[in-house]
Amino acid sequence: MLITQYTVCKASFTSKGGVRMENRLRELRERESLTQEDLAARVGVSRQTIISLERGRYNPSLMLAYKLAGVFGLRIEDVFLLEDGKGDE
Repeated sequence: MLITQYTVCKASFTSKGGVRMENRLRELRERESLTQEDLAARVGVSRQTIISLERGRYNPSLMLAYKLAGVFGLRIEDVFLLEDGKGDE
């Protein structure tokens, strides 16, 4: 599946180095008509973990990011978007 345009949700995680990671989990989950509980069960985490990810309070492990992307048939970089704060304008 090739994505040419997408909407980034407001959930983001900022690391100490100023790198911010945003995600599209809620958008993708809702598009597939999945509940937070459904998605959590598919990737083997708690519903609270999904909530924290969607709100930008938690940065997933690489393994979890792969699992989440796989649920939607996408690449990690199509679900989780990095911004270094330098402005690539």
